[in-house]
Amino acid sequence: MSFDPALSWAFLTALVAGVTRGFSGFGGALIYVPLVSAAFGPQVAAPSLLVIDTVLTLPFLVPALRACLWRQVAPLAVGAVVMVPLGVWVLKHLDPLLLRWSLAALSLGLLALLVSGWRHSGRQNLPTTLSVGAVAGFFGGAAQMSGPAVVAYWLGSGQPSALVRANLFGFFALVTLASGTTYIANGMMTAEVGRLVLLLGPAYAIGLYAGARAFRGASDRAYRIAAYWVIAAAALLSLPLFDVLLGR
Repeated sequence: MSFDPALSWAFLTALVAGVTRGFSGFGGALIYVPLVSAAFGPQVAAPSLLVIDTVLTLPFLVPALRACLWRQVAPLAVGAVVMVPLGVWVLKHLDPLLLRWSLAALSLGLLALLVSGWRHSGRQNLPTTLSVGAVAGFFGGAAQMSGPAVVAYWLGSGQPSALVRANLFGFFALVTLASGTTYIANGMMTAEVGRLVLLLGPAYAIGLYAGARAFRGASDRAYRIAAYWVIAAAALLSLPLFDVLLGR
């Protein structure tokens, strides 16, 4: 069997994305989608991550759903679900090369939002909540990147971090359901997506476990700085300028 640089690249990406997700609780999509898109295209990368991450994080979901406050989750989820189909439409119909440039720029933009430490400190009224949800839903449908906007919004509320985490799990569950349904309706859950799930799922799982174990004692500041650097490197390396690394 000949060496496949694209598959090797994707396998390493899934491993690093899993580690990042495991030790920081976020950032997996910001690494996985741009880099796997460089190897297999965005229309395969985003649906494959949805399946992999959903299956592997399922054990954490049930306890979180019991702890979240649905009166806070529901308005955000409504705004998100409405915009998910538009994001999926962009993913399906935008030129793959243009979409790859856009995903890299989106990753860097969302990373800048996280690094800046900005948090929404204004009043969390219904129009604002629906708007944040809509932005998150669009990014979630297009690239599985619904997290940063919601994280920045909720962390400014002054609520306990445990509640924010539980709310995030509830929100992600609903957005994942909407995204998955829309991917299926648009014929995007293809055999190629299934093949990638089987090939990259184990690497992502190993990364999740290693990240949770290896960084358990690390300070919050240390592992978040590490995650930021990894995400920045992933966004830059995913640019079409580096396709030579994949043998293209």
